[in-house]
Amino acid sequence: MQGKVVVVTGATSGIGRIAAERLAGMGARVILVARDPARGEAVLVALRRAAPGAAHGLYLADLASMAESRRVAAEIAAAEPRIDVLINNAGALFGARRITAEGLELTFATNHMAYFLLTLGLAQRLGAAAPARVINTASNAHRGARLDFADLQSLRGYRGVQAYGRSKLANILFTRELARRWRGSGVTVNCLHPGFVATRFGNGSGGWISYGIRLAKLFAITPEKGAETIVHLAAAAAAAEVSGGYFYQCRPAQPSAAAEDDAAAARLWRESERLAGLSRA
Repeated sequence: MQGKVVVVTGATSGIGRIAAERLAGMGARVILVARDPARGEAVLVALRRAAPGAAHGLYLADLASMAESRRVAAEIAAAEPRIDVLINNAGALFGARRITAEGLELTFATNHMAYFLLTLGLAQRLGAAAPARVINTASNAHRGARLDFADLQSLRGYRGVQAYGRSKLANILFTRELARRWRGSGVTVNCLHPGFVATRFGNGSGGWISYGIRLAKLFAITPEKGAETIVHLAAAAAAAEVSGGYFYQCRPAQPSAAAEDDAAAARLWRESERLAGLSRA
């Protein structure tokens, strides 16, 4: 990772922060995308301790906003001639249905559309660094989920855990379709299940979800353990030979049948383009 440029979202705590610090310690220059300025600055200080000579950077954006995702991607692309690794890791679970200013359900916007828009916004910089890598944090929570293309915004009833599972299914389908589209480009695309990790995730979900997650975390793995697969996909030589894969514990894993539905992956791409205003006439 010496001298490589790594962009990481969701790195102000948990597995994202651990992965960022480890990659910096391996020689990478890390670019953070964070929503909270204080948390972002704290991680930047930690990165500078891990790798004092690297010009690590911090960009602020609320990735639940499509406009913000586009803006921050454009700012990073303007400043960085090449990006070797993009780690889409930011995510959240919400107990009640909430809508963004752009009319998207908040889970879908945060956990899927942010991945989609940031990756496309940095596509040229990833191509310039080829061989480069895109890593998407998904989850085993995708199992049992199916996308309802007639109701991607959960208008017909909302359950937080269900919406989260669907968003994680979307992460895997996006990974598959992007890997197909970028085949031969020199940019690999993979996703992962980090395991159930004891982090801040879910603490602010609200209601019984927050209570249940706090209780379950008594049996969760550490962030250090959960970050291992992200670091593996970012740095391991063996991971450079795979694209479109789903990983768990640093090894290829089998996702659900719904996550291997290439027709659904292509349709999700088209719907994402339409929602982002990128559809061709």
